[in-house]
Amino acid sequence: MLFTRATEYALLSLIIIAKEEKPVGTDILSKRLGISRSFLAKILQSLAKQNILVSYKGASGGFKLARPANQLSIKEITNAAEGKNINIFDCSSDQAACPSNAGEFCTLWPFLNKLQLKVDNFLEELTLKDIME
Repeated sequence: MLFTRATEYALLSLIIIAKEEKPVGTDILSKRLGISRSFLAKILQSLAKQNILVSYKGASGGFKLARPANQLSIKEITNAAEGKNINIFDCSSDQAACPSNAGEFCTLWPFLNKLQLKVDNFLEELTLKDIME
């Protein structure tokens, strides 16, 4: 499972946004986090498209959480930031995706699939509020 910088920046941004009462703009977030404004903007737009954030336009615009932090799972946030489901290995959730073409004959797949399900369940139960505490 690879959490890329997109997930890291998404989580750091969401923690800041969750602590503010007013919408927080991309400029403020990028300066506070010391990251590229354009890259962060893409991540935040992805989160808004997945109803994790609400985007406000205008001079006092920015982003706010679409739901309370305790209703936003880390799995949901990660999938939105990455643009796909996060797998421990390419084939861990789909045996047909076996990179070695072993497919149904792969003896590791049952183990990898069980591990993937446990990670998925853990990330689904873990919320933004949990990592803020």
